[in-house]
Amino acid sequence: MSEPISIPNTLAAVQDHTRVFQDLIYVYPVISRRSRGLSIGINLNPDKRCNFDCVYCEVDRRTPGRAETVDLTQLRDELAWLIRYALEGGLATQPKFNEVPELTRLVRDIAFSGDGEPTMVPNFDECVRVAVEVKREFHLSDTKLVLISDSAGLDKGSVKRGLELMDANGGEFWCKLDAGTESYYKRVNRSYVKFERILANLLETGRARPIIIQTLFLKIDGTPMQADELAAYCGRLKDLVAGGAQIREVHAYTVARPTPEPWATKLTTAELETIASEVRRTTGLTVKTFD
Repeated sequence: MSEPISIPNTLAAVQDHTRVFQDLIYVYPVISRRSRGLSIGINLNPDKRCNFDCVYCEVDRRTPGRAETVDLTQLRDELAWLIRYALEGGLATQPKFNEVPELTRLVRDIAFSGDGEPTMVPNFDECVRVAVEVKREFHLSDTKLVLISDSAGLDKGSVKRGLELMDANGGEFWCKLDAGTESYYKRVNRSYVKFERILANLLETGRARPIIIQTLFLKIDGTPMQADELAAYCGRLKDLVAGGAQIREVHAYTVARPTPEPWATKLTTAELETIASEVRRTTGLTVKTFD
């Protein structure tokens, strides 16, 4: 796969991660800085179901979602159509991508990421199989399959089967960890899932394959993460590594779009880099920042 160009965060296509494209239900195109180009998203949660209620989530859950189940035939048809449309240059003609038409003809990844948590669907493994088959149909051997997950459902049977399918087909796993303590986790992620389960799932999943830890750092009431919480967070990462989890790198990022809570706000680039430097120093892990 060709080397990507630098992608500034000021591009309209980078700032707009709308999960609706034309009349498609399950798939959508975005230019992703973390993917370094075109990412085809698969939204398994057009019903907006999620087991987290993050203070920074931009999904409007006040309006009803669309489909409540995943129609595998429609998913296959939509994914194949969008990939073909991209490869043939159709996306390059769309106004959304007029700043970076050269990035729209190369599918960097196919990512399970939508309006909720993708691992909540009961047939996650079957959805992965559809993506694998379409990827093969278009001979996209260099295109990754990415799961962007809040880590709460990684222990489910269908999810484990799906992860194994991804392992054999260029899988990459972006697993959320936003906190070091239960109290901060409840404040930011506001989930009914116990924090212990998140940590156990990260450990088990990371023992089986390399994972990327994705963490959103933000200000709460104008203040970045406190030193004791950051120390606890770093301690969790070190515990995971000590337990055998393979953490390839940490993706540290901050608020990119308006949040539903006015007290949850974006870090400056300098603040994010300060936190990332401390994580690197304390854990020895590779940390990449995306502001």
